[in-house]
Amino acid sequence: MPGHSAPSFADLGLPVVLVHALDKAGVRTPFPIQIAALPDALAGRDILGRAPTGSGKTLAFGLPLLVRLAGRRSEPGAPRGLVLAPTRELALQIHEVLDLHGAVFGLRTVAVVGGVPLERNVRDIQRGIDIVVATPGRLRDLLERRSITLRQVEMTVIDEADRMVDMGFLPQVEALLAATPADGQRLLFSATLDQDTDRLVEKFLTDPAEHSLAESVSEPDIVHYVFRVDAARKTEIAAAVANRDGRTLLFVRTTHAVDRLADECRRLGVPISSLHGNKTQAHRTRALAEFADGSSLALIATDVAARGVHVDDVTLVVHVDPPLDSKDYQHRAGRTARAGASGTVVTLATAEQLDLVCAMAEEAGVLPIVVDTDTDSTSWRQATGARTPSGRPTLAPSRTSGVDGGNRRSRGSRGSVPSRHERSGRTGGRRGERRGRRR
Repeated sequence: MPGHSAPSFADLGLPVVLVHALDKAGVRTPFPIQIAALPDALAGRDILGRAPTGSGKTLAFGLPLLVRLAGRRSEPGAPRGLVLAPTRELALQIHEVLDLHGAVFGLRTVAVVGGVPLERNVRDIQRGIDIVVATPGRLRDLLERRSITLRQVEMTVIDEADRMVDMGFLPQVEALLAATPADGQRLLFSATLDQDTDRLVEKFLTDPAEHSLAESVSEPDIVHYVFRVDAARKTEIAAAVANRDGRTLLFVRTTHAVDRLADECRRLGVPISSLHGNKTQAHRTRALAEFADGSSLALIATDVAARGVHVDDVTLVVHVDPPLDSKDYQHRAGRTARAGASGTVVTLATAEQLDLVCAMAEEAGVLPIVVDTDTDSTSWRQATGARTPSGRPTLAPSRTSGVDGGNRRSRGSRGSVPSRHERSGRTGGRRGERRGRRR
């Protein structure tokens, strides 16, 4: 009812010791998906959750998981909690959140992901782990080696189920769920539900409580631009944007393009981290940590980052290479304007790409503002806060502090963003000015 304040974590049924731990970590106000899902999950019901990325899903499933497993020990090789995630990066970030808050109950959590020696995973699991956070491929390897059993799993979470399907993991996810007890509690979270995702729900969830925030969560506060660029100036413009004073995520299509642009940015004096699937796990973990703690305010990546990077305070997303389709556009764009913040999304397009990029953006529900960087040298800089690089070569960052999790915000200053009355290119079909669009 109007005038009533939002419930607290204590109101939602969490034990006092966990509420105090959350408060100490700076997590004091539940997000809408947490308010919706926590009571049913704590009561033992299966959950079908639909919520956009950045809405607080990790604690929505993580807190009930910790509470329901508290007070007992797991046998060696037989975890009682399981979380499946589509990428290493997401699995590691979920693990960090659960490990932090699970400490109040003495619960032990391990991340089981590719890029980590298999023997280390086996050794950790055999010591007796309460919760396993895993990517499907690595967990399947451990099952085939009989290094782990899922027969004692009491609660299973499938996070970003739509991404699992998109990445071809559906058969593996089905096999893993079939290896858990049929009467166990299961929570499935997905930004979208299609036929294949529905198949998981119908096959493995029993009378789930459905919580969809697709309509109730306010529209992300994002301004969308398409910058028409000459192909010869693309690297120059990308480097100037990466040099802005704010956390920036840049996407290119190939691993070679990541390395090439990162090297060029550093040559021009722009400190930048890089991430793609051919990097070692140690490098990927370090790059994410540098990006999250502010050692490096720019990260350049392939689409692996769109499926696995969950870092708050990304104020600008740049499609250096345009995405292949509208779905990839949405997932990349979803890295900014998280948890109620605002953000900007920019796509760099040559004259030949311009019409195709604008059509793809419209298919994603976006009518972008088009800026011709050749004829308008001011607007694109003002929109992004771009700064001309110093020209003095810089080394890649090397700090290795941890990644923020849960509802906490990473530190980092914000770049220049247009005022609200200038925001005519937001998500959701609001018509933006079409400057410079050529037919």
